[in-house]
Amino acid sequence: MKSTHILASILACFLFLASVTSVVSAAVPVIQADQQYFDIKSGLHVLKGNVTISHSGRVVTAGEARTNMLEVWASDNVTFTQDDISFRGDSVYVNIPSNTAKITGNVSYSDNGTSIQAQQVEYDWNSKIALFNGQVKITQNGTTSSQEQVRYHVIEHTLI
Repeated sequence: MKSTHILASILACFLFLASVTSVVSAAVPVIQADQQYFDIKSGLHVLKGNVTISHSGRVVTAGEARTNMLEVWASDNVTFTQDDISFRGDSVYVNIPSNTAKITGNVSYSDNGTSIQAQQVEYDWNSKIALFNGQVKITQNGTTSSQEQVRYHVIEHTLI
C-alpha cells in the first residue's frame, strides 16, 4: 500500500514537471535585434535596430522595443502579425497574458478587398475582433466611408 502511494506521488510529480516544462518553453518569445541589453533598473530587455519578437504565432517587428517577456512596447514603423493578419502603425503595446495588441498612430490594415486606416486599433487575437478608433477610414469593394469607431472581425471579414 505504501509503495502504491509513493509510486502515485512520483508519477504526479513527473506529470506536473512535464506540464510546467512545456508551458514554460512555449511561453518564451524568440527575440532578434541588431543591439540588445537588459536594463537592470527597469527590468526590461531593450532592443534596437531590426527588432523581431515572435511568440506563439504572433510577430512584432519594429525599429526599437522593450519587453519583460509578458509585455512588449515597440515603436518606429511597427507591424503586428498573426498568420495572414497584419496591422501597421507607429507603436504597439502587446499584452501576452490578455491576448491583446494595441497599435497606435497611422494604423493600417487590409485584407480581401477591405482596407482600414485609423489612429489606433485594439486587437484581441482570441476573438479575432479589431476595434479601430479615431478618424477611421474604411474602403470596401471600392466604396469609402469614414467613422469614428469600427469593430471588424478579421477572419469573417465583416464589420460588427
